[in-house]
Amino acid sequence: MSSTRSPLDDADDRIIADRAADGDTVAFAVLVRRHAPVMRAYARRLLPGSADVDDVVQDAFITAWDQLAALDDPGRVRSWLLRITGRKAIDRIRSSRPLAELDGAELPAPERLSPPRRAEARAGIAALGEAINRLPDAQRECWVLRELGEYSYDEISEELGIPVSTVRGLLARARKDIIVRMEQWR
Repeated sequence: MSSTRSPLDDADDRIIADRAADGDTVAFAVLVRRHAPVMRAYARRLLPGSADVDDVVQDAFITAWDQLAALDDPGRVRSWLLRITGRKAIDRIRSSRPLAELDGAELPAPERLSPPRRAEARAGIAALGEAINRLPDAQRECWVLRELGEYSYDEISEELGIPVSTVRGLLARARKDIIVRMEQWR
């Protein structure tokens, strides 16, 4: 198996994102290889099934390619890609439609797939998405990186350029806010 390593593979995200923003497809390919696994993991946690994960990640990369020149801080490309992935996953959930019933089928669907259960699950997911979207940007970034990106506190601190104590405080406030907003779903 041949390796398709690029000299950019060891470069900092800031350098790679800058070059990709200038139209360098090799640099963008490095971003894809570097960040696709965490984006897939993030999308897998957001989506009810795994069938749409790769589509969501691909859509996120298409959007990223189109908007990369507008990225304010290329050093934070990873969190920016995760935000795009989250929005794409939530859009996919919102646009999903219940499956049409088969003609003449009289077997009841399992309880977990019944229309009321599906509606309740979708409403809960939508409520969680809304609760997350209402968080202040810094809290939302920390929460997404920790809970969905599975970053450690130190990794979040490094990614966002803030002290670990600030990460802990932002996460505590974000969790408290989400718990309050999701109280009716307990």
